[in-house]
Amino acid sequence: MFLILLATRELRDFFAKARNGSIRIMKVIIKDEQLVLGMYKEPSQAWDRDYDNLILPLLEDMQPCYILYRLDSQNAQGYEWLFISWSPDHSPVRQKMLYAATRATVKKEFGGGHIKEELFGTMKEDVCFSGYQKHVLSRLGPAPLTAAEEELKQIKINEDKVIQVKTEISVQSKHQTMQGIAFPIQESAIGALLLLKEKKINYIQLKLDIEKETINLVHTDVTDILDLPKRIPSNAARYHFFLYKHAHEGDYLESVVFIYSMPGYRCGIKDRMLYSSCKGPLLDVVEQQLHLKVVKKIEIDNGEELTADFLYEEVHPKQHAFKQAFAKPKGPAGKRGMKRIIKGGGDAENGEDV
Repeated sequence: MFLILLATRELRDFFAKARNGSIRIMKVIIKDEQLVLGMYKEPSQAWDRDYDNLILPLLEDMQPCYILYRLDSQNAQGYEWLFISWSPDHSPVRQKMLYAATRATVKKEFGGGHIKEELFGTMKEDVCFSGYQKHVLSRLGPAPLTAAEEELKQIKINEDKVIQVKTEISVQSKHQTMQGIAFPIQESAIGALLLLKEKKINYIQLKLDIEKETINLVHTDVTDILDLPKRIPSNAARYHFFLYKHAHEGDYLESVVFIYSMPGYRCGIKDRMLYSSCKGPLLDVVEQQLHLKVVKKIEIDNGEELTADFLYEEVHPKQHAFKQAFAKPKGPAGKRGMKRIIKGGGDAENGEDV
């Protein structure tokens, strides 16, 4: 489960000590759901000579971390620092997401005004001294990015979205909208939805914690379409997201379906009202903030309805033949104007048309 992580008292005290210039480098890690000091070293040479010797040995192939490295330049607040987010490709997905979601917290705890540059890397080449120099040069001019740099940029954008979502859906906030009540979504549920978006899992079940007023993750068990009815509780309401894999008109499709299950009057009035009110805002977050496309939204009262045929017909409803309404026949061709009566001599006096 992802939580809102905070720095320990010892780390905050060490940050204050480091800012006075006595520390060259420090490594910050997540341990026991807290931000803690991994290690530190004092300066021995100029910052550029210390750089690779101190930074590269701290980077582990399977473990993300944060590196704060002191430069020799200063601004109005004191020494300037380089902030490095290390997230190797082969580290566990959950770890990468957790570190991405907590990066803003580390910067805030240390003091953003002291940070001159930020680096993000998945390989040591990204954050070594030559990688840092390339970063500075790219910032100074509009040099075209290589394919690898474009990919790295996209990774950073994606991880910033995780931070944005975490901020906007903080467990400390709850608001009411015109469509319903927006309970905050726990970070474990957000992480699962992002994994579903990447098609790394195929099923998510969520529930309301009515006492805490949050939307919580129940489980993400691998679910086949034949297993789907068994996932529907008979005595409690739930929200479900299912990656429906199927063929349609010769094409293989993978479509995300949202299922709202409410077993009628087996749930209390409060439960029924809250689940109904929270459904719309939940889907707004999923579709508008997480950009997870939901092709069909279904409401059921028991799992027996979720057959393969039912799901297929919901996602691909039959197209009924268009029945044209009876059309009134057109009148005879030609323009028929209104009669005109002209008073004059001869025939006109007798009332005849001219």
